[in-house]
Amino acid sequence: MTPTPLTRRRLMRDTLAIAAAGLPLVGRAQADWPARPIRILIGTPPGDSSDASARQIAQRLAAILGQPVFVDNKPGAHGFIVGDLAKSAPKDGYTLMLSSGGQMAINPSLYKKMPYDPVKDFVPVAQINNGFLYLAVNNSLPVKDLKEFIAYVKARPGKLSYGSGGNGTTQHLTMELLKTRADLQIAHIPYRGSPLVLQDLLGGQIACAFDAGASILPQARQGKVRLLGITSPTRVASTPDLPTFQEQGMAGFEARVWSGLFAPAGTPPQVVQRLNAAMDQVLRDEEFVEFIRKSGGEPAGGSSEAFGRFLSSEIARWAPVVRESGAQVD
Repeated sequence: MTPTPLTRRRLMRDTLAIAAAGLPLVGRAQADWPARPIRILIGTPPGDSSDASARQIAQRLAAILGQPVFVDNKPGAHGFIVGDLAKSAPKDGYTLMLSSGGQMAINPSLYKKMPYDPVKDFVPVAQINNGFLYLAVNNSLPVKDLKEFIAYVKARPGKLSYGSGGNGTTQHLTMELLKTRADLQIAHIPYRGSPLVLQDLLGGQIACAFDAGASILPQARQGKVRLLGITSPTRVASTPDLPTFQEQGMAGFEARVWSGLFAPAGTPPQVVQRLNAAMDQVLRDEEFVEFIRKSGGEPAGGSSEAFGRFLSSEIARWAPVVRESGAQVD
């Protein structure tokens, strides 16, 4: 039967009503975000420096967003467990991941097979901090700066050793970079994390190590180890009297330790933008800024797009270092 004009008008009215009712549901869901608690996944155990940072962030995000934010620790497997969980989470902004540069920028070159792709499987939300590494030596070493350290090691090829938190960590690869640049022969001893490295550095079982400020600065301030330099491009507020490697003749020598907040790829842009704005507020909080600086870093911030470009540059920076170190894992 041929529809009458009245029937056609009614059909069109009903169709438009359905469309009008459906379209705002998506927009309204995003506008109402967050409507329930938010989970931040992290690949480190409770109690370490990254976990402490995550909990401070969660507390402040909860106050800004008006919903509970909790930290869910999923340590182990070089960040593979947490990365796989985060990428597979619903793309709704209620599951985020706080991750380090090692997991997102070094792992792609270190491992031939990974359960996640740092670029394709995630959208960067906000970079949290920029930290750097300190070269620390046991107090028994008769060296006061980088030049003396290089000369001391060269005079004893293969007789000294350094420690790191494991093969492929930023600390390991930074020393390998220094070995290449300065033509040094010094043995690598991998440990299961920085605390064990620090224990043997203090005890004299190893001569030196690179480490982040959160771990090494308390020991240096108590005179238990000696710092020779920092891998930052310029001096930092936490150690204003300590020269950089570049100041000591190692042009372009730079190594960063950083962390950032990520969401699964496909998370609505409006949600990512709101999270980025909330993180910008967190990174202006004076107490949180002081927390970062006491750990030897500086707050980062910036747009999601800028963080994405930074991640790509870090992946490119570490790829040749991993290759030259021979640290690749099957």
